[in-house]
Amino acid sequence: MELIHELERAQAERAYLDEVTLRELARSLGVPLYRLQALVSFYPHFRTAPPRRWTIDVCRDMSCYLHDAGTRAEELRAALADNADVEVREASCLGCCELSPAIRVNGAPRRLEDAAKVEAQLTAGGTAAPRPDIRSWRCDPYAPGDPRYQVLRATITSADSHETTDRIIEALEDSGLRGMGGAGFPTGLKWKLVRKEQATPKYVVCNADESEPGTFKDRVIMEQLPHLMIEGMAIAGLTVGAREGIIYLRHEYEAARAALESELDAARAAGALGDDVFGSGISFDIRIFISPGGYILGEETALIEALEDKRGEPRNKPPFPGQKGLWNLPTLMNNVETLAYVPGILLGGADAWKAQGATGFAGLKFISVSGHVERPGVYEIPVGTTVAELIELAGGVSDGRALKAFAPGGASSNFLPASSAGAAIDFAALEEAGSMMGSGALVVVAEDTPMLPLAANVVRFFRNESCGKCVPCRDGTEKAVRMLDSALANGTALDWGTINKLNLLLAETSICGLGYVALNPLISAAEHWPDEVPQEGRSGA
Repeated sequence: MELIHELERAQAERAYLDEVTLRELARSLGVPLYRLQALVSFYPHFRTAPPRRWTIDVCRDMSCYLHDAGTRAEELRAALADNADVEVREASCLGCCELSPAIRVNGAPRRLEDAAKVEAQLTAGGTAAPRPDIRSWRCDPYAPGDPRYQVLRATITSADSHETTDRIIEALEDSGLRGMGGAGFPTGLKWKLVRKEQATPKYVVCNADESEPGTFKDRVIMEQLPHLMIEGMAIAGLTVGAREGIIYLRHEYEAARAALESELDAARAAGALGDDVFGSGISFDIRIFISPGGYILGEETALIEALEDKRGEPRNKPPFPGQKGLWNLPTLMNNVETLAYVPGILLGGADAWKAQGATGFAGLKFISVSGHVERPGVYEIPVGTTVAELIELAGGVSDGRALKAFAPGGASSNFLPASSAGAAIDFAALEEAGSMMGSGALVVVAEDTPMLPLAANVVRFFRNESCGKCVPCRDGTEKAVRMLDSALANGTALDWGTINKLNLLLAETSICGLGYVALNPLISAAEHWPDEVPQEGRSGA
């Protein structure tokens, strides 16, 4: 029925969704009003009051926090307080951390400069997003001007489809490719499990709802390498027996959406998508679903709930999406980066793919780099590159400062001290160092940065983004934030016994991964910088 799509369309036409609009929509769609109200009240993208002429969303989360976004936001709000045409709002991570401190002006990403410059931009009326600089990437097997989708063409016209799909899965397994969205599940095994399911139809879903603070690599891949992701989805569809693909895209990614729509048209024109892919008699096509917002939708079952026009609350597992996913049918879900690697692996072979890693490691990796670095951005590195080497590649710690800490896998990963910067960027190596690859986002923290306020900022993000479905996560994160706010406001020690109990409760009883990781930044900060995280019962607290 696509209720969320209809709500998106109505809001685009009328700017907001008031009660009259919802009643009209419910009547025309033949659904109870409460179903629409349930969606509008859950998803942050929907507005129930008329917006002002200019809406400025100011990111308040990890990477932007490190660039004093809170103070800058207050200065901006004060400067524009008398302008009735402008609303300044705090927002969760906007997905453009390389611009930190980042804002979006009527949806267009910008760096937050001083208030006078922002006001001048509004007066001039300019909100167009800057065009991304097109770069060359090692993972792209196609030279500029070469026809694309040749891996798919060779694959789909093979004489024995079962033998062909066996070879695809074998190549992915031999390559060691793992899911790059955070879980790190072996890609070949996931495809094999979905292929063996008997129920039909099956679906391929690309999880492009990248929303974790510090993480923006998938956005860049979609802007610059959309053909690889699309080809990866089509090959996945052929392999597992799906005939429909869905790109679940966060609504802030307008430039990525434009690039994807353009490339989908090009792929159809080339015969790579549609009812008769490259004359094979096999159909496969892809559509884009625009997310109505929320970090929790990066969790695969919450994402599926949204696709089914429900509130995006995670499901209990098992069953897993590969068995019973979208519409209770087998669903293969991979993230953008994972799918984008597939054509190159199949064209060059698993051994050639693995050989691109650093000595002793295999393959390539896209990493978002933000925080206190001179050149934040997305870097394509050999797996096994050390954290220190990547920081140097990004221009070093900003302003010539020393490195104090880093989160190697985004907001959900444990902070590590500078002494761990020799760790290789690899799943196993980072786990051994005491953290994780996570969302593939290195956030760099310079000397003299207080760790307790930074940890509190990240815990606050998880509190804000909890869907509220399970009590431990909803109430546990709220209690942790209250304790942190009190400690910061009053200079008092934290009740570490309660913090540890909360952490155990969240890890063991939360439905999804948000609860598992919500207190990671605080726990790791206390472990490595105990003097900065006063704890009751500890000497000197």
